[in-house]
Amino acid sequence: MLNINTLRQVSLFAELPDTTLQWLIDRGREISLQPGEILVTEGEPADRVFALLEGSYAITQQVGTQEILLKRHDTPTIFGEVPILMDVPNFWASGKAISACHILELEKEIFWKLLSLCPTVTTAILQMMTNRLYEAQALAQHRERMISLGNLAAGLAHELNNPSAAASRAARQLQEAFWNLQHLTRQLAQKCLSAEKRQFLVNLQRQLIEYANKASVLDPLTQSDREDTIIDWLGDRGIINGWKLAPTLVAAGLEIDCLDKIATKIAADCLDEVLTWLEATLTVVGLLKTLEQSTERIATLVSAVENPAQANQNAPESVDIREGIENALTILGHKLKRGVTVIKDYDGDLTPLQAYGSELKQIWTNIIDNAIDAVLSRFNDKAIEPTKEVILHGVPLAIPSAWQEPSRIALTQTQDNPTIWIRTRREADLLIVEIEDNGCGIPSAVQPHIFEPFFTTKEVGKGTGVGLQIVYRIVVERHQGNIRVFSQPGHTCFEIRLPISDR
Repeated sequence: MLNINTLRQVSLFAELPDTTLQWLIDRGREISLQPGEILVTEGEPADRVFALLEGSYAITQQVGTQEILLKRHDTPTIFGEVPILMDVPNFWASGKAISACHILELEKEIFWKLLSLCPTVTTAILQMMTNRLYEAQALAQHRERMISLGNLAAGLAHELNNPSAAASRAARQLQEAFWNLQHLTRQLAQKCLSAEKRQFLVNLQRQLIEYANKASVLDPLTQSDREDTIIDWLGDRGIINGWKLAPTLVAAGLEIDCLDKIATKIAADCLDEVLTWLEATLTVVGLLKTLEQSTERIATLVSAVENPAQANQNAPESVDIREGIENALTILGHKLKRGVTVIKDYDGDLTPLQAYGSELKQIWTNIIDNAIDAVLSRFNDKAIEPTKEVILHGVPLAIPSAWQEPSRIALTQTQDNPTIWIRTRREADLLIVEIEDNGCGIPSAVQPHIFEPFFTTKEVGKGTGVGLQIVYRIVVERHQGNIRVFSQPGHTCFEIRLPISDR
């Protein structure tokens, strides 16, 4: 049976008169919990406050298949007051007994009455709530960073897989191609070629290597048509393995007029060996080019994640906004490949901004990541067309300076496909970045709360409610900027305004 002395063990109630304590006992409900027994579940109406009198109690949150410990109470205290004081309708966490617990449950109305009767309790409880909010926010931000790092690692591994596999494959093929080239070079050297013809082949080899390094990738239809033309040319000259040579020769940019020139310089009985030797040379060049492109892609990916990993940047630096956005797109490439079209319009005259670069990259990554989720959610995560990227250069955009619905670029042409627009521009002493999408939109009732701590509309385990709060803190508190959002079904735009100064 609960008595006044037991209730007085709670520090908030220690100085209350006996009459007040008895009043709480008479209006409260005693609860006994066994170890592992659940008291409240995440999502239940937040209409009660609890006083832990004996035992140990854990407050947890479910993230995917994991249960995350947010707070553990081992001494008499109260809990459950934060949602009520913040006017949050539901508990954002669950709670269960670690050991046998003795708890006094107070209805929300009784709790409010207590605060009105006892100013000292009000002051103490507000201080406690502030500390708990700070702890919870710090924990949530840490978890958000861990989740971001996990997503980053998964995305990076996915992105690194293709270039690393291509590099590995090219390295294996290069060894075979190199020995084949050596063999063909020895065979060709045994031919009785004049010094003039040998010099012609050396110059031709150098010229074709330059062509190959500059050649652009052809679409499959054009590649096939040109291969057929070269196969016919080779067949007319008695070269029966033309189908083996043609793909490499076409990919290197060889035209019929170049082959005609070779045929006029080289005797017919040597033409087959010369073209086979050139094809082997170009094969080696192509494999080296694949190695170069693959390693450059790997270096780009590593560079994109190096700076965001730097924490606690102490001083502003010269930041290229475009580079930061491109890094974010690189990091999120594995999600964009589901079929999201990205339309970019960068102001080419923007000068570098003095800012905290690694923190700005968190902004672009968070907002673009949310935009990807929004467009894929609207289009049922089934994008038909492959990822497209459109860069607009020098196209004047009728973006009004006063805040109203942002302009839409070719929205009518892309309304049936998941699309994200990214724009940068300068307005007076402000640098403005707009990230717009044609996703499902943010309900008007939700929009005023999206920058609040712990607020999320995503399913349990998919959102922490901290991402946009971090974005707001970086823009407003860290950079003295401003962030605004316009949203309606099928259209959402985040506008970030950052002051341009020398700091």
